Amino acid sequence: MVQARGGEGTGQAATVVTGETLDGAGGRPDSVTRFAHMLSQLSSGQILMYAILIVLLFITFVPIIYLVALSLKDNGQIYGRFWSMPNPYRWENFALGSLAIWRPILNSILTSGSSTVATVVLASLSGYVFARHRFPGKEVIYTGILALLMIPPILTIIPAYVLILNMGLENTYWALILPWTSGGQVFALLLCRSFFATLPEEFFDAARIDGASELQSFAQIAVPLSAPILVTVAVVRLVTTYNQFMWPLVVISSPKRQVVAVALTQFTSEIGVTDLGPQMAGYILASIPLIVLFSFGMRHYVRGLTAGGLKA
Repeated sequence: MVQARGGEGTGQAATVVTGETLDGAGGRPDSVTRFAHMLSQLSSGQILMYAILIVLLFITFVPIIYLVALSLKDNGQIYGRFWSMPNPYRWENFALGSLAIWRPILNSILTSGSSTVATVVLASLSGYVFARHRFPGKEVIYTGILALLMIPPILTIIPAYVLILNMGLENTYWALILPWTSGGQVFALLLCRSFFATLPEEFFDAARIDGASELQSFAQIAVPLSAPILVTVAVVRLVTTYNQFMWPLVVISSPKRQVVAVALTQFTSEIGVTDLGPQMAGYILASIPLIVLFSFGMRHYVRGLTAGGLKA
């Protein structure tokens, strides 16, 4: 839109160009003009940084895009025309993939979710005790717990398997839930204790004056104020356990109780040939729970990471 406005006593007209105008040079939309103006304001270093980020973004998304392409092919297309696009598109691969992994996905959600909830509850309680209370040997015990971070998890597989075997828990959901719960305690305790220690003491003093118990102070003051770090712990543990492969492969032998990370390696037809198309479709379907998790928890997850970095 162009509006004309007469000058005072001069008879001349001035034009006012709004955001919907086209520039006179090439008839380009004003948005393109603004984009070109923005580029002209960037320094060479900024342009180089943005170019590197675009390249990295492209490298990140190319495998994902090609995963989708492979999921729509059959074995003949994959082996014969690997780099070409699907022709014809095999949409039935997603139906075959869902039939093969729907139960392992439920198993993974059940075991990962249960261990994550237990980890968050226990780590928040212990973190509250270490952060808000004094008792003999507190720092020694805390340092000893943190020292467990130096032990690689792969070294504990055989002792943990012998323990599970002696307890009679092999090939059960408890063989996954209990070790995952205990294995996530150390790092979760570190995050929770560091965050709880930064909470203002005045809140807890006021609660004690009002007659609140320690459990009420924990549940009604510490937990609501620490929601970002608790969500961060939950997301990290859920992603870690959901993608676990080695431990479920060792302790779970029944296909009905197997988790999705192991089930995705077992796409074999009746003649012993791996069906790559349905397997790739299974990978896509298996990632949906994590995508949903990040969609709803990303805001708290980022807040938790930022708060943890600022308060460390």
